[in-house]
Amino acid sequence: MAHHGAHSLELAAAPELDDDGHAPRTGNLWTCFAHIITAVIGCGVLALSWSVAQLGWVGGPVAMVCFAFVTYISALLLSHCYRSPDLEKRQRNYTYMDAVRTHLGEKRTWLCGFLQYLNLYGTSIAYTITTATCLRAIKRANCYHNEGHDAPCGAHGEHFYMLLFGAAQLVLSFIPNFHNMAWLSVVAAIMSFTYSTIGLGLGLAKTIENGTIKGSIAGVPMSTPAQKVWRVAQAIGDIAFAYPYTLVLLEIQDTLKSPPPESETMQKGNVIAVLVTTFFYLGVGCFGYAAFGNAAPGNLLTGFGFYEPYWLIDFANACIVLHLLGGYQMFSQQIFTFADRCLAARFPDSAFVNRFYAVRVPGVAASYKLNLQRVCFRTAYVASTTGLALLFPYFNEVLGVLGALIFWPLVIYLPVEMYCVQRGITPWTRGWVALQAFSAACFVVGTFAFVGSVEGVVRKRLG
Repeated sequence: MAHHGAHSLELAAAPELDDDGHAPRTGNLWTCFAHIITAVIGCGVLALSWSVAQLGWVGGPVAMVCFAFVTYISALLLSHCYRSPDLEKRQRNYTYMDAVRTHLGEKRTWLCGFLQYLNLYGTSIAYTITTATCLRAIKRANCYHNEGHDAPCGAHGEHFYMLLFGAAQLVLSFIPNFHNMAWLSVVAAIMSFTYSTIGLGLGLAKTIENGTIKGSIAGVPMSTPAQKVWRVAQAIGDIAFAYPYTLVLLEIQDTLKSPPPESETMQKGNVIAVLVTTFFYLGVGCFGYAAFGNAAPGNLLTGFGFYEPYWLIDFANACIVLHLLGGYQMFSQQIFTFADRCLAARFPDSAFVNRFYAVRVPGVAASYKLNLQRVCFRTAYVASTTGLALLFPYFNEVLGVLGALIFWPLVIYLPVEMYCVQRGITPWTRGWVALQAFSAACFVVGTFAFVGSVEGVVRKRLG
């Protein structure tokens, strides 16, 4: 949320700056594509073969293609909202919330902010669960390798790993500007590509080894129709978690140089990214289902469908852990920054909030600036995400809740409304009706997935 005063006008006169007084943007189609891929391919990819297994050989691929289409439409609508509708000012919207504020006003900005931060918080919990599962899987893979596949390699120890991850995140939370480190994003991208590709390769190899394609048209059979319906809802929620990147789309667009107009480059980037992601996701999801059939594990790399080569499983899981260590900070730091700003504005005179104490750290030249409010808030934040992960350690159901929660409001509703304002689309015209019908259909799907995923979490917790 950048506010520019009169000084930006003087700066804009200088030839080497962009029209808003920022340093010249240098992004092109390929950096745009790389950023989108980094944003999209995360731990959601690991649940896809499970999702396909719940939906069956027809429903699974169809659902993925439908979500790809919806993600593309959503990104297309949003890419038009980078420049504000007022042609004189041509003001840029740097973030998703800026765009909502410009087009739709304060009230819906609050809604947007609330859901966005809730989603970041939820993702932190999901990352804690996933990391613990991966660390435990490394331990078990080594145990199975040494003692044979029938060995009683314990399924326990998850709690210990969650606490370990929490402790690591607590330390990382106090490194200043940790999330600004460009290499973090690069490492995350390489890691997510590596483990997704390993998952894809193992599924393909296993399918070839079996010599048959497992699975059925209807997917995993359940004891009652109602349970099957809930299962399908959770699977849809998981797919909804894996795809959309609308929350970071405008930040990515803000790195692009113009001419050509940023929205043109972004639209090309969207097409390539969605095609590549869909190809990749269909590969991971379908080969995983083909390899395991109805026994497809909830998390492809930790469910012990694959025992060998054990070092490869270890390596893939280590990649996931490294990716999520950085990813947790990328999400959490946004909340930390927001909290710091809000508290400083609310309590301008409080020493607890605003005073920094210089602390000497042995072996480091510069002294560390310690702030009591940050210590308390960040410790409470990390402790609460770890606590909730300990309470609800259900990978697929938690991903489903998160995916479905933001799917309609942030991926569909707000972009559709902003596009209508941006383009001046009047109600009850053909374009308006088409967009609202699209929004209504997505609302039904999102609500269905949300209810099913919440049901899954509650049932597992009580059971």
